Amino acid sequence: MAVSRNLIQKMPYGKMVSRWRLQGIITSSFSHMWCRSIVSDFSASISTPNTMEVLGKSYVLDDFSNTTKKIISKVGKNLHNQRHHPLWLIKERVKDHFYKQYIGRFGTPLFSVYDDFPPVVTVEQNFDSLLIPKDHPSRLKGDNYYINRFHMLRSHTSAHQWDLIHSGLDAFLVAGDVYRCDQIDKTHYPVFHQLEGVRLFSDHELFNNVRGGEGFCLFEQGLRTSQKQEIHTMEAVKLVEHSLKRTLTKLVAHLFGDELEIRWVDCYFPFTHPSFEMEINYQGKWLEVLGCGVMEQQLVNSAGAENKIGWAFGLGLERLAMILYGIPDIRLFWSKDERFLKQFEVPHIDQKIEFQPFSKCPPVINDISFWIPSEKYCENAFYEIIRTIGGDLIENVDLIDVYVHPKTKRVSHCYQITYRHLERTLTQKEVSSIHRAIEKSVVQELGVEGRF
Repeated sequence: MAVSRNLIQKMPYGKMVSRWRLQGIITSSFSHMWCRSIVSDFSASISTPNTMEVLGKSYVLDDFSNTTKKIISKVGKNLHNQRHHPLWLIKERVKDHFYKQYIGRFGTPLFSVYDDFPPVVTVEQNFDSLLIPKDHPSRLKGDNYYINRFHMLRSHTSAHQWDLIHSGLDAFLVAGDVYRCDQIDKTHYPVFHQLEGVRLFSDHELFNNVRGGEGFCLFEQGLRTSQKQEIHTMEAVKLVEHSLKRTLTKLVAHLFGDELEIRWVDCYFPFTHPSFEMEINYQGKWLEVLGCGVMEQQLVNSAGAENKIGWAFGLGLERLAMILYGIPDIRLFWSKDERFLKQFEVPHIDQKIEFQPFSKCPPVINDISFWIPSEKYCENAFYEIIRTIGGDLIENVDLIDVYVHPKTKRVSHCYQITYRHLERTLTQKEVSSIHRAIEKSVVQELGVEGRF
């Protein structure tokens, strides 16, 4: 279950955890503005002027289309399925834990695993099936990669949740690449990977081993409170919540060690209630690692499992890998440098690994400032221009100054762009060429007035 703007993006759990909280929604003030499409970058990824090809299938473009060739070039890489890649190691450790800990009636693993679903989904799968309101900020064009008005690159693996429940599954894990527009720094990337789990219970499964459980039931016609949904009994919710937290506590103990200190924080997701985030105390710091909750019964019912109640969770694979292995920069996951990849060629997936940095190349830092136009401006569109032109040479972008003219009240932004190659030293000449191209494109695409 996977949404978040915080370190290694999570929604529906694992970049919706903290980005779109209901209480104090954490979004940029620009997130509510409608972003302009960066259509000039489509040319290399479309088969005709009005279509785009993704994984061998052609899609008609429209006024919602904003997916660039830079992003399309990442589709199909499937880092989480590349043997000995750090994301593969994390996925395999989670999968192995669930296979060994949870056994079905016939001695086979209780949880089935799906890690090869294509990332192109319908908007209905990504949002509507998960009860995400039409006006929810997670749907914004500036935060997602839309192929057209009806199709998009999934922003979370939860996009497959409804279909899998509808197919009759009660326990499953889903892993895959997900796509979101976001800020640029060492912990955010427009493509990342999530893993989520879902478990459904019948009344027999939930109450069978509970003293007096024969008198309990899953559903009632009650009131919605902070602790439960109106249709759930308190007994059922508490048992599902206990199962969820016990399952996740065992998982993180398996990954980080038995002495790990954890805490639970109440939060909000459109598709679970009550909802929680797990934080771990790792090396003296409290870190958010996943989101979870009791599934909204309306979602479960609509998928055809009206007689069951369940939980779901989601986590970011990059986030876990960066914490567990000490990987300092999210761009490294896309590196083909043998000095990076060979460090993860281990004989056993549970072997302890501490990433050893190699040749820290010096940064080149340039500033860019411009007057914001009076009409709509979207900061994520600015980041997309930088990503499109600078690619993985861009390490970080910081808004370092906001100036309001005392007379005209015009607003100027100044950003500091840090350029750094992961494997070699950049020259000021090549950085200047990229920087000039960014300045030109920002003026043309966003309608800003440069202060270059």
